[in-house]
Amino acid sequence: MKLDRMKLEKPKRPHGAGFEDLTLSDDDHALIAAANAVLERHYRPFWHTVAAAIRSQDGRIWTGIHLGTTVGRLAICAEAVALGRAVLEGDGSIATAVAVRHPKPEEADRELAVVSPCGGCREMIMDHAPEARIILQDSGSLIKLPIRSLLVLPYRR
Repeated sequence: MKLDRMKLEKPKRPHGAGFEDLTLSDDDHALIAAANAVLERHYRPFWHTVAAAIRSQDGRIWTGIHLGTTVGRLAICAEAVALGRAVLEGDGSIATAVAVRHPKPEEADRELAVVSPCGGCREMIMDHAPEARIILQDSGSLIKLPIRSLLVLPYRR
């Protein structure tokens, strides 16, 4: 049930700011492994289905787990838990972030999978770290993109 290294080829993407290097480093793979470890350790069907890991600017890793609730609107995303820990225990920065999800009971593929942050988490990451990079899957490959490319028109008050 581990998502370790996938054979990665550099995907074709537009050139320009933020698209210079989409490939993952060893540190990025360690970040994915940290999120996987949290989910494997704490997975509880329908309650803890996503885990996240954030690497701060100083290189430390902060993890979080999705906190499901009976009242769905009170659920808290794994990225928010990880960022809360980074703020309370570290410098609150985000250099790179990743989320992984556990397969649903009816899914045949039982592997953990990297997933893109939800819209709310994209906004949260943009608010706290507009230069952050996000690891996600694109056509079966893992890539790293700037948060700005995932949220091109963020909410502003």
